[in-house]
Amino acid sequence: MNDPANIFGCYLSYQSLMYDATEEQKQSSKNQGDLFCSYIRGEKGIDNALKKLDKSDYGKNLELALFQFHIKPMPFELPHLKEIESYRKKEKAIGINVIVTDDNFFNKSEEERYNFLKQSILQKMDLLAEVVKKKKLDTNMEKLKADLENILQ
Repeated sequence: MNDPANIFGCYLSYQSLMYDATEEQKQSSKNQGDLFCSYIRGEKGIDNALKKLDKSDYGKNLELALFQFHIKPMPFELPHLKEIESYRKKEKAIGINVIVTDDNFFNKSEEERYNFLKQSILQKMDLLAEVVKKKKLDTNMEKLKADLENILQ
């Protein structure tokens, strides 16, 4: 569960499978999902670093930027996954989608996997900055980006 003080949160969506998936495919999908989860929520998980950033340090209009990691989504799901979702004024929140595939994560070394996560998160900050500017939110994006870069080093 996300701490109410954190500006960032992480959500994981395990791989969808077709109804006729074999037990082997189901187990492989579960194993990959569990592996990815360890990079987010595990001992050295990126979620631990993100928890260091308190929303009160950056403004009042954005309370949660939720990184939504989609593990190997089905091709028909991809057109419905925007890079960044609309700002939800009532919740003061925004969803930021990250697509995880064999090519960008599972076929990589441990170091390359952490680099993918860090780079994906940092690149999404530019999209978030555009939404903050467009919606005229009071979020201090320069400070947020700088602090995020520091904790991800």
